[in-house]
Amino acid sequence: MPERPSPLSILIIDENRLRAAVIEDGLRDAGYSNLTVVNDVQGIARKIADSAPDVIVIDLGNPNRDMLESMFQLSRAVKRPIAMFVDRADQASIEAAVEAGVSAYVVDGLKRERVKPIIDMAISRFNAFARMARELDEARSQLESRKLIDRAKGILMSTRGLNESDAYALLRKTAMNQNRKISDIAESLITAAGLLAPPEE
Repeated sequence: MPERPSPLSILIIDENRLRAAVIEDGLRDAGYSNLTVVNDVQGIARKIADSAPDVIVIDLGNPNRDMLESMFQLSRAVKRPIAMFVDRADQASIEAAVEAGVSAYVVDGLKRERVKPIIDMAISRFNAFARMARELDEARSQLESRKLIDRAKGILMSTRGLNESDAYALLRKTAMNQNRKISDIAESLITAAGLLAPPEE
């Protein structure tokens, strides 16, 4: 039974039409039908923005340093799963690819039957990195909020003579009454306290 076509949209970037056809055939065999092939890398960022693909497949053959660097810059900017094929690579290029966020950097060998597992791996690796980045951002944000709340509690404790738990309770009650986050109330309090503080000599 043939595989159902995947709704995933895939952009194939390859200046070599024969290699691009190999990738396209491999993807069609694997059930991907929403494919766009670009053979000219001039203005590629605009083409990516216009087609808004879910996944990008880049086949560079034997790229020079400048081409690799421009593709790595592109990888950092587009924030999508990217599978990049090259004929050969040195350790520095592989490390640069990982740093640039390339989800799958495949050296030596573009074969039709390898295309689907590589796409699958690129997507799952991209999702794992995106989840880690999101969790890191959330942790940073929580830490920032905690610092603001601690500073606001300190202001309330010194200006109103409250203990720590009463200062926190007041922040929480104010946040609930105004339907805002405690960290927002804390930030407003810190700003107000700064405005009301006597000018420094």
